[in-house]
Amino acid sequence: MPSRRDQIVMSDDEVHEFLQNSKTMALATLSSSGSPHLVAMWFCLVDGYVTFWTFAKSQKAVNLRRDPRATILVESGEEYNNLKGVEVIGECELLDDHEVVLSIGRALFLRYMGDLHSQEELDAFLATAPKRVGFRLIPKAVVSWDHSKLGGVY
Repeated sequence: MPSRRDQIVMSDDEVHEFLQNSKTMALATLSSSGSPHLVAMWFCLVDGYVTFWTFAKSQKAVNLRRDPRATILVESGEEYNNLKGVEVIGECELLDDHEVVLSIGRALFLRYMGDLHSQEELDAFLATAPKRVGFRLIPKAVVSWDHSKLGGVY
């Protein structure tokens, strides 16, 4: 009989779908003292990688330039039988080419604002791009769980 852990793990396709349909991730980076710095972030999947942008001078960007190790957590559910989550442990690759940063901004705008907004709204959203950098999380390990696979049995 498979272990409980084996029963709740998500397939690669399920992980991708869960991330694609989730809106906010918790991003943990390491401060200069070694303490975790944890923030909620918008993200998108670009070529299958968790990707995000942030202001170049933000604490998370400073942390990731010094030490690219990061962990993200995306989770859902209110009760044990519907808890789902994906943790990705890896290293963030800095994306500082202006056109790449703009493409991340466009992807985020479409993901969170939809395609029913005007060009002026998109331009306003992208106006901060010159002050931003992007990051792509290169996974070293992925941990997932979907308690609904237990069929209500604890």
